Amino acid sequence: MEKAIQEPAGFNPEELLLQAHQVILPEPNGNKPASLNLKVQAVKVGVDLGTAYTVLVVLDKHGQPIAGEYRFTQVVRDGLVVDYFGAVNTLQAMKRNVEARLGLTLDHAASGYPPGVPSAEVRATAHVIQAAGMDCRDLIDEPTAANLVLGIQNGVIVDIGGGTTGIAVIENSEVVYTADEATGGTHFNLVIAGGADISFEEAEVLKKDPSEQSRLFPLIRPVMEKMGTIIARHIQGRDVKSIILVGGTTLFPGIAGVIQEVTGVPTEVPNHPLFVTPLGIAMHDSHGA
Repeated sequence: MEKAIQEPAGFNPEELLLQAHQVILPEPNGNKPASLNLKVQAVKVGVDLGTAYTVLVVLDKHGQPIAGEYRFTQVVRDGLVVDYFGAVNTLQAMKRNVEARLGLTLDHAASGYPPGVPSAEVRATAHVIQAAGMDCRDLIDEPTAANLVLGIQNGVIVDIGGGTTGIAVIENSEVVYTADEATGGTHFNLVIAGGADISFEEAEVLKKDPSEQSRLFPLIRPVMEKMGTIIARHIQGRDVKSIILVGGTTLFPGIAGVIQEVTGVPTEVPNHPLFVTPLGIAMHDSHGA
């Protein structure tokens, strides 16, 4: 299969994502994060307020990931902030942890939003970040942010988050069409919870357990097929050669094969897909330029 991810001059997306995986840590669970003692001043910061995960990432002036944190949250639904104070409190805690590691204050950040979200909700995202103590002047739609990392010249990026499936058609390195529909990893949890008669939170844990995923696959395959149908509908009539899946939900094994089967288009998932969009959001932060 022809490689769909094009490497822009100056960096390799696979190496960038690997570095992000190494420095963006899960919630420290009460343990004091180890200090990095880095001598950095100019930084770029990105915040991705997702339906399932909130991610904060810091880049140095060369655009390389140097620190970050992610944690499971339920403060956003279908691209809309539904728990403002929970979002602010979570982000403040993450900010403190990352600042402790870096030994500097994070006073600005860029953020992203799914395509099609009302402008009032986009501003709400910025207000969360401002309330957490970071100036937020730079906002970018999530598919465009993802392509800052992937550098796709022609193809489709599909960002499958907790609550939504975002689709972006790329032609000549430009986003020419976007769409967003309310189907994502949260729907996996709902199906698992119903099928196994467990809570939503227990379903989230079970979904991420590698030893359980092959058993769960037939249960959630119909949700993946629905995602494939959504994608197929939005790319109908277009000469699409490849689909790249990003977002935390794409970590579930087998999803690329189902999407490819439904759409008939070669489909792949890059390594560490959870960090693609947050990295692109951080790249968009003009404060650290």
